[in-house]
Formats: sequence, structure tokens, C-alpha cells
Amino acid sequence: MQRAAQRDDRAQQDQRAKRLRHALVCAAAVPAVLITAACSSDSGDSKAKPGEETTQSADGGSQPSASASPTVRAAAYQKLPDPCSTVSKKTLEDLVPEGAKSGKKGSSDDPSSRSSCSWNSLDNNGVKGSQFRWLNISLLRFDSDTARGAGDEQAHTYYAQQVKDAQSVDGAKNVKVVPLSGTGAEASTVRYDLKKKEGLFKQQTVVARVENVVVSLDYNGAGLAGEKTPDADDLAKDAQKALKEVVAAVSSANGGSAGAGSGSTGSGSTGSASPSDPASKSPSKSASKAPSKSSSSSASPSKSAVRKS
Repeated sequence: MQRAAQRDDRAQQDQRAKRLRHALVCAAAVPAVLITAACSSDSGDSKAKPGEETTQSADGGSQPSASASPTVRAAAYQKLPDPCSTVSKKTLEDLVPEGAKSGKKGSSDDPSSRSSCSWNSLDNNGVKGSQFRWLNISLLRFDSDTARGAGDEQAHTYYAQQVKDAQSVDGAKNVKVVPLSGTGAEASTVRYDLKKKEGLFKQQTVVARVENVVVSLDYNGAGLAGEKTPDADDLAKDAQKALKEVVAAVSSANGGSAGAGSGSTGSGSTGSASPSDPASKSPSKSASKAPSKSSSSSASPSKSAVRKS
């Protein structure tokens, strides 16, 4: 009986050992299956192609991202001519006969972006009176900049403002605006009369844009001490003639043709990138500042001219 019981105990022990070995084998197989499943889940098309960045989409997938740096077309003109040399000697003798050789260059911290020159002429005829003339030429160049836009577009905006400012001079009478053709990309003449204590002044302000450069030319005349007031039409023709020469000088200084009709049109032009700078360079501080209204101060002769009269 005892031996039979021992045999039963050994049988039970063997049975339990078999069951334990079976459980251990099954337990060891489970991690292998999990590892295999995990490896297979990482395979697929989720890997980004060489050279591409990826961004996580809302649904958990990844998509290539493309980022392009903003660009702006380069400015056509990179420099300005000497303002006192933009008008021929013959033209100066016609417009300011007594001051053709006395051009005075304005101060500028950046002559490549902003410059000016002026002339005074007083033909003193003693008791018969005097003829006064004043000519001023201002040049402003804009550089292209990603923040401000293309140079020619900036110049277009400034051109329009100059024409508007010339029409709003205090005390101006009989104001007329006349568009000009064949002079740069766009041009206009603003004419008006201005009464001063010295006499009646006939003011002509002609403004033109050529690519990314704006040319402003002020020309006025007056008969002083009883002298006859000059004819406004004659003054306008002289001013427009001088403007064409200045526009041609700007183009020539930048290696372009001396023709007066160059330049893209309008602020949305797609022509050769006009310059002002400036391409990718931000405009210089001097170019970003709008000049003061020269027309308002130009309508009266200089103190020296009044003394001579």
C-alpha cells in the first residue's frame, strides 16, 4: 500500500512538472510575438525622403513641409548722377541766365540715394525792375526691400505724394495739373500762382519717376520792383525741357540709354526690376525720408535776391 501511494505521488509530481515546463515555454514565446509585431508596425512609407522636412498632420501622419524665403525684384538703378550736372549749360543759361554758373549742391548723407542742386538768377535792371528766377532739382532713389517692396513701387508711391503735395501749397492760386508723356515712366506738371510781398510768382513743379528714382524740379519766376510778370506757359516749357534732361542723366548714369521714356509703369509694373536698391537691401535712411515740400519755399526769392532788387 505504501509503495502504491509513493508511485501515485511520483506520478502527480511528474504531471505537475510537465505542466510547469509547458507554461514556461508559452510565456517565453509571448515577448517574441510582441517584438515581431512592433517591428512590423514601424515599417512603411513614414520615413521622410532625403532633403525633406516633415511635419505632423492632424490625423497623426507626417507630410513634407516646403518653406520659401520671400524675394523681391532688384532695383534697376543703383546710383544717382551729380545733380548740378544733370542739365546742360545751354538750358541753364535759358532758365537762370544770371546764375547758370552758381549751382549750389544740397547736403546729403548718402549722395547715391538722395541729392539736390539749386540756382538763383536775378537780372537787375535798376529802376526798371528785375527778373527773378529760381531752379531746384531733387533726386531720390529707392532700394528694393522685402519689407517695403520693390524700389520702383516705392518710387511710384512717393511720386504720387509729391504731385499731391505740390497742389496743396499754402496760398497757391489757379492750381493746374498737367500729365506729361515721354518723360520717364510717369510725369506731371503742377502750376500755380503765389502772391508774395516781392511780387507775383509763377510756380512750375514738374515731377517724374524713372524706374526707382523720382525727379522733382521746381522752377519759378517773378517780375520784381514793377517788372513784368513772366509768362507761365514759357516757364512751364523751360521746366519740362530741363526735366527731360535730368531724367536722361539718371538713366545714363546707370548705364542705360539716354532716352527719356524708360521705366516701368505703375506701382504694379512687372518690367525689369527697377531698382531702388535695392534688391534685398533695405533702403538707406536718407532715401526712406521724404524730402520737405520744396515748392512751398521755392515760391519766394532768396534774401540776397530781394536785397539786390
